[in-house]
Amino acid sequence: MKRTATSDWDTAYEWKIVALLSLGFGLVGIDRFMIMPLFPVIMRDLKLDYQDLGHITAALSVAWGLSAMFAGNLSDRFDHRKVIIPAMFAFSVLACTSGVAWGVGSLMMIRAMMGFAQGAYTPSSITATLDASRPTRHGRNVGIQQAALPLLGLGLAPIAVTQLLKIVPWHWIFALVAVPGLVVCALTWRTLRNTSTVAAAAHTETHDVASHRWYEVLRYRNVPLSFVGMLCWLTCLIVLSALMPNYLTDYLHLTLEQMGFVLSAIGMGGTLGGLTMPALSDRIGRKPVMVFSVVGAFAGLCLLSRTGANPVELFFGLLITIFFVFSMITLTVGPISAEAAPAKLMTTASGLVIGVGEVFGGGVAPSLAGYVAKHFGIQCIMQLGMGALEVGLIVALSLKETAPARLASGAAAAAS
Repeated sequence: MKRTATSDWDTAYEWKIVALLSLGFGLVGIDRFMIMPLFPVIMRDLKLDYQDLGHITAALSVAWGLSAMFAGNLSDRFDHRKVIIPAMFAFSVLACTSGVAWGVGSLMMIRAMMGFAQGAYTPSSITATLDASRPTRHGRNVGIQQAALPLLGLGLAPIAVTQLLKIVPWHWIFALVAVPGLVVCALTWRTLRNTSTVAAAAHTETHDVASHRWYEVLRYRNVPLSFVGMLCWLTCLIVLSALMPNYLTDYLHLTLEQMGFVLSAIGMGGTLGGLTMPALSDRIGRKPVMVFSVVGAFAGLCLLSRTGANPVELFFGLLITIFFVFSMITLTVGPISAEAAPAKLMTTASGLVIGVGEVFGGGVAPSLAGYVAKHFGIQCIMQLGMGALEVGLIVALSLKETAPARLASGAAAAAS
């Protein structure tokens, strides 16, 4: 069933699909990030070092990024359903296999395969959320969908995992995530619709329904700028997520329970940032929110780097940093890149932005951070994030505004 008219809005479908795609992305977050608080234990069992952890994290990110680049264009050429449903099934089944890894090589291979499936799901699910949403609710709905990842994957998972370690080996914890993924996959298969090109064009700044070659998306200024932006934001997020557990336990000497509490700030901050700042951008514009968020993230990271072994202060420093980082990620992969492109390049734009960011920000940065931690001390990883945010400020200041409300008010002012 295709939606072909923008005037007859199916609000019930909008909320159903936003809820299902949010749950799907939350499960992506659990699958991807539940390994982080397990790293200190896995290191001992599999005899890994800091650089191995960086390589394992990078393997998933690179596979995620390469998959997103190609799957985004496939979704535009065919339809969202043919990408989203198989991807959900695949990453649900693959997630539990991390528990059977016997060394760094097997763990990298398993995580890369899972990353390939999750990378295919991500840009298609973002565009499906945009297509199901009224244009004036783009930021809010994509924020809801994207906020599920930090809520479940970075907020609840660290606490649950560190508690489960008390009663079961780490291998079995991975086996618990397949069933909910398959249930959500089945419900999405029954609910998700395709969207006609005419209907999709209402969600873009250009309202262009013509066919384009994939590389033409680079002509729209926000897309190449978003490449650089995602590299910056993911450098902060992935480096902190991957190496923060060992920073807390090895450098600051917190207990596993204290480490889990501090790491839950990543989930809480990401959830609050995804829910509030993109919704605010629907009203005041994408660009002002992005500039403010870069400054806020830098201030939070400076505070975090100067905090000692105080779990409460560490929690709030990490929460502030991720609050703003995740709001920038949500806006970059969703409205800022997709709204700037023609209807038949929306998912291509989002996929390329995610892909470039994941391959370089999520792939190269963790390996570099692992090298820095191994040779210069794990406390030096904060400097990578600060440098990335300095570059990100230039990106934010260079963006073109795409929020429908701001464009409409600007057009009305010009007309008067």
